[in-house]
Amino acid sequence: MPRLPSTRTPAYAHPYAVTLCCSEESATVTNPFLDLPPLSAGRFAAIEDRVARLLGTAQDVVITQGEALLPLEGAIRGTAGPDTVALNVITGPYGQTFGDWLRDCGATVHDLAVPFHEAVTADRVREAFAEHPEIGFVSLVHAEAATGNTNPVAEIGAVVKEHGALFYLDAVASVGAEPVLPDAWGVDLCVIGAQKAMGGPAGVSAVSVSERAWARMAANPGAPRRSYLSLLDWKERWIDGGRTALPHAPAQLEMLALEACVERIEAAGPASVMARHASAAAATRAGALALGGGLTPYVRAARDAAPVATTLRAPAGLDASELVARALESNPALPLAAGGGALAKEMIRVNHYGPHATRGAVRGCLDALGTALAEKGLPTDPEGAHRAAEGAWQA
Repeated sequence: MPRLPSTRTPAYAHPYAVTLCCSEESATVTNPFLDLPPLSAGRFAAIEDRVARLLGTAQDVVITQGEALLPLEGAIRGTAGPDTVALNVITGPYGQTFGDWLRDCGATVHDLAVPFHEAVTADRVREAFAEHPEIGFVSLVHAEAATGNTNPVAEIGAVVKEHGALFYLDAVASVGAEPVLPDAWGVDLCVIGAQKAMGGPAGVSAVSVSERAWARMAANPGAPRRSYLSLLDWKERWIDGGRTALPHAPAQLEMLALEACVERIEAAGPASVMARHASAAAATRAGALALGGGLTPYVRAARDAAPVATTLRAPAGLDASELVARALESNPALPLAAGGGALAKEMIRVNHYGPHATRGAVRGCLDALGTALAEKGLPTDPEGAHRAAEGAWQA
C-alpha cells in the first residue's frame, strides 16, 4: 500500500516535480506535497473500509474532509431537533460544547456533569434515565485529552441500549489508544480523528453511522442539507450511489495521511499500539508521583485516567502555565501543555499520544518538570522518577 511521501525523500527520488522558471533559467524542484494525482473514488472507498475494520464496525463509515469538529457537529445537527430529549454527559470541555449544539437544535437537554478529575459511571447514566425516561439521545466523550479522564463506554452503552436511545460518541482522542468498538457497544454515531493517538494530521476525520441514525436524520426536517455539515448529502450522493462518484474533490494529502496512519496501526498491531499508550500513561503517572515537588495526578483514580494524556495538578501556590513555560524552555518539542481556559493555572498536561507515547517523551517531560520545580525551591527526585516510570512501563 503506498505511503505518504516523507519530506526527507531525496529530490531525485520523488516522481512529482515542479518546474520553476526564473527569467532565462529554469529549475526542476521536487516537492512531495505538490502535483499529486487526483484521488480516485475507489481509493477513497478503500480507505473508508480500512477505517471500518479498525473500528470493527459493519456500519457505514464516512470520511470527512476537515477537523473532527466537522462530523461531531454534523452528527448532532443531523439527528437532533425540537422533539429530541438528550442526556449530555459532561466530563470535560467537549461535553459542554455538545450541550450547546443540542440546545441550538431545539433539543431538551439534561446535563450529567461530573468533576473533571473523575469519570462518569454507568450507574449515574442509569439514574438519569430513571429520572427522565423520555431521554432518546445520549452524547458522551470517550477519552477527554483536555482533562485526562476516560469513560467506561461499554458499560454505559449497555445502559443506553436498554432504553433504546440513540448513542453518540466522541472517540477522537481514544481511537488507537484504547478499544473503540461502535457495534459491540451499541454506538450509533462514532466520530474519530487522526490527530491524537493515530499520529496523523488534524485535517481529516471520520464517523460511523448506524442504520437507525440514518433514519433519524432522514426524518429530521432540521437536518443540514446541501451543506458541508450534511452527512445526509454524503449518504445520498456517495453511499447510496455505490461509492463510485465522489461529491467533491478530496484532500489528497490528508487522505493519504489517514491511510498511512491506519496502515501503521495495522502493521504494529492495534493491541501493541494501545499497550504503548497504556504504558506511557502508567509511566507518566508513576514518575510524576515519584518526582515529588508537590505534583499530584489531576485524575484521582488510575482506572479513570486516559491513555492519551496524563493531567497533573500544579503545586499549591504555583501557576501551571508558568511552570510549563519554564519546562519547555529546554526543549520546546516536549508534549507538555497547561490546561485550557480556567484550568490554565492549576493543570499540567503531558500529551503522550501518537509519536509521543514513548519512554523518551515521558522521561523528557519528567526531567523538564523536575527542573522547573527545583528552580522554585521545591524538592524533587529525578532519579526516583526515572525508576518509577521505567518500572511502570515494564509492568
